Amino acid sequence: MNTFGVLPDARGATFRLLTAGRRAASLVLHSGTARGRYVMPPPCEGVSELWIEGAAAGDRYGYRLDSGPPRPDPASRFQPEGVHGPSQIVDPAAFSWSDRAWRGPSLCDLIVYELHVGTFTTQGSFIGVRDRLEHLRDLGVTAVELMPVADFAGSRSWGYDGVALYAPSRAYGTPDALRALVDRAHALGLAVILDVVYNHLGPEGAYLPEFNPGHLTDRHTTPWGRAVNLDGPDADLVRRFLIDNAVHWIREYHVDGLRLDATHALVDGGPVHFVRELAEQVRSAHRPVFVHAEDHRNLTAIVSSAGDGWALDGIWADDFHHAVRTLVCGDSHGYYADFSGTTGELARTLRQGWLYTGEHSHHLDMARGSDPSGVPMFRFVVCAQNHDQIGNRAFGERLHHQVDAATWRAVSTILLTAPMTPLLFMGQEWAASTPFQFFTDLEPALGPLVTAGRRREFRDFPAFQLEEARQRIPDPQAESTFAASRLRWEERAEPRHAAVLALYRALLRLRRSTPALSGSTALTGEAVAPDDRSLVVRRAWGPETWWIVAGLRDAAEVTLRGVAVSPDARARWELVLTTEDARFAADPVPAVVDLASGPAVRFERPGAVILRSALTGASGGGREPMPA
Repeated sequence: MNTFGVLPDARGATFRLLTAGRRAASLVLHSGTARGRYVMPPPCEGVSELWIEGAAAGDRYGYRLDSGPPRPDPASRFQPEGVHGPSQIVDPAAFSWSDRAWRGPSLCDLIVYELHVGTFTTQGSFIGVRDRLEHLRDLGVTAVELMPVADFAGSRSWGYDGVALYAPSRAYGTPDALRALVDRAHALGLAVILDVVYNHLGPEGAYLPEFNPGHLTDRHTTPWGRAVNLDGPDADLVRRFLIDNAVHWIREYHVDGLRLDATHALVDGGPVHFVRELAEQVRSAHRPVFVHAEDHRNLTAIVSSAGDGWALDGIWADDFHHAVRTLVCGDSHGYYADFSGTTGELARTLRQGWLYTGEHSHHLDMARGSDPSGVPMFRFVVCAQNHDQIGNRAFGERLHHQVDAATWRAVSTILLTAPMTPLLFMGQEWAASTPFQFFTDLEPALGPLVTAGRRREFRDFPAFQLEEARQRIPDPQAESTFAASRLRWEERAEPRHAAVLALYRALLRLRRSTPALSGSTALTGEAVAPDDRSLVVRRAWGPETWWIVAGLRDAAEVTLRGVAVSPDARARWELVLTTEDARFAADPVPAVVDLASGPAVRFERPGAVILRSALTGASGGGREPMPA
């Protein structure tokens, strides 16, 4: 049963209003047989509750505080006229689910595909996503991660300016359209993860603090201003509201997991951290679900159940992305200043899960990270691109826009065979030509401020020190910025895009069918950089050992003998995949693979091969540790 919001029944509806009790509240029903104004009773523990006979799903309503203007319900399930308009009663029990037998993938089998509902398809809707789910199933991912869908001001948003936290955005469709998306995903064997934002509210339409003035606090600050109050006076009501919101996505929409945005900004000095309490409540609300955090601090406690740990199921580990990008693109500004761009650094990240384990960060001018040696590798969620790493660039360029196709194939192979949990961002599987830029649709008084602020962010970057250069940065408020970010599905049929898609499908099919290549429960990975151009990753399972050999700079030659392999004469070697296969490369330049002497691999340009070795008559050959 929901704590906040409206619960319809056969004869009427119960209205449960979040209120700190400092102001008189009245309910206004704008439509339906019970249309009228009703005085809400005094609250009990932050909830003012009133049952109204005849109120029904579809009716529109709002609240007045004292004699103030009408406001939407802070726990509204739908805002059909936008975040400033009346709320609509929704009956979550009316949807007919077909996923009773659904159980979802194991954590080790997660392959996450992140997408933005508004730009994933031309329709920009939940229905549009639902109609493309077969593509994702055929691709081979196991979980769809929706960027935030909580309703926002205007008709388009990146998603991180939500203000109606319980209401799927009317820009994307109805609540039942979101339920139909999840139900169809389950029917196709796909889990659904929802990105939720609890660390701040958007700049327009954030009426929640009017109902609970204690929602924000001056005791802490965040990049968005005042922090959400999780440990000060009146924090209990804030925590209950946000946790109820998290639980409602599990119960009412059957999502399989949550991704918590920027948990480093959820400041809580209390005895039990808010995030741990949220995770515990979410897991007790429905079938088994998982919770991931986005947190740049590299803290082992986030995925540990010991002591003050949060006991989450996974953490976004950006060091992999940063190590890859500095290696293949040479980025050196901002947080990239902490990375040297070497294959050795990438190998170390693959062995540890993240690179910084307490070393000094030049970018932050402080120590960063903690020892991850007790964390299973599958708990690290890694990517070669995601919404932040693309959209936070001035022009929204994707990594594959800035490297040649051969390098992109090599990077993709490393990502999809890594012992961590891989995350893909929409369109990367066919090297989409479209950028993913930052876009908003805020009111006229706010829009120009956002545009100016966006361009000001880049003034310290060498390429944007001149005002003229900054003016070329796309205007977030312009509809063309949003339109440019929409995927072009028709380009998948073009040879150069179709070849990349074929590689992704082959790699994901291999990962899903081969236990050695799935997410690893081991506490370390096995990777080594033979030189400054190449990388070797080893994955072992029973008598088989799989070798991912990559050349990442120009030509490279790797001999495995002496680097990583047992000289046992019984070993049988097989070439499983090469990124220079004609199926994957429009202009293949095959690597020379000599299985008899080493084996040895010579790359004429960046690329990757996957080899398999097996010891006949042995049950555990090839499992000795690789040298660091």
